[in-house]
Amino acid sequence: MRFGIAVFPGTWSERDCAHAVALAGGESTYLWHQDCDLRGIDCVILPGGFAHGDYLRAGAIARFAPLMEAVVAFANQGGLVLGICNGFQILCEAGLLPGALLRNESLQFRCQPTHLLVERARSPFLEGAAEGSRLEIPISHGEGRYYADEETLRQLNDSNRVAFRYCSPLGDVGPAHNPNGSLENIAGIVNEAGNVLGMMPHPERACEPLLGSSDGLALFTALVGGSPRLPG
Repeated sequence: MRFGIAVFPGTWSERDCAHAVALAGGESTYLWHQDCDLRGIDCVILPGGFAHGDYLRAGAIARFAPLMEAVVAFANQGGLVLGICNGFQILCEAGLLPGALLRNESLQFRCQPTHLLVERARSPFLEGAAEGSRLEIPISHGEGRYYADEETLRQLNDSNRVAFRYCSPLGDVGPAHNPNGSLENIAGIVNEAGNVLGMMPHPERACEPLLGSSDGLALFTALVGGSPRLPG
């Protein structure tokens, strides 16, 4: 399984994602934002950071990069795309996912562990996970409050396209366990075809016990389809 990891000016999680891919048994290459060729990769990762400094708004400039034209075409043909944090914001700006990521309700940058309730396990990104299971994966963002109009929320819920919701360690979903004010505690969603996933938490930062959790490795292992290469 070959991953192409996008790099925009201001991206800062590309090496973490490459490390996570290697732990899962996959291979990766970096794709510069001016590239038009995805080099035959099997999955695109749009990692976290501040693409183009998040000027105008997060992801607003990155969505016009030549690379994103190739990513949109790849996704529309059924290619796998994973957007993490800033990557999720870019996917929304590019129209590959509905809704938007707004300033956190607190107007503060939040960097902390969170618990996620898995709502959609029937996905290439969550193969082997059980619906209703929980993952501990950290967030690190200032604009992570998911917002969509009522009709979009209805469609997401009716078609089981909410991948994750913020929850308590026991799986309770509610305002007390919502770190950024996202509508309905939404932490990640997929597109209608299920081949594009956007999520605000950082699974690449939860791939080894040394980091406090290895729950995030499950996403990369599911994509690779093999056993993780755990550090010795």
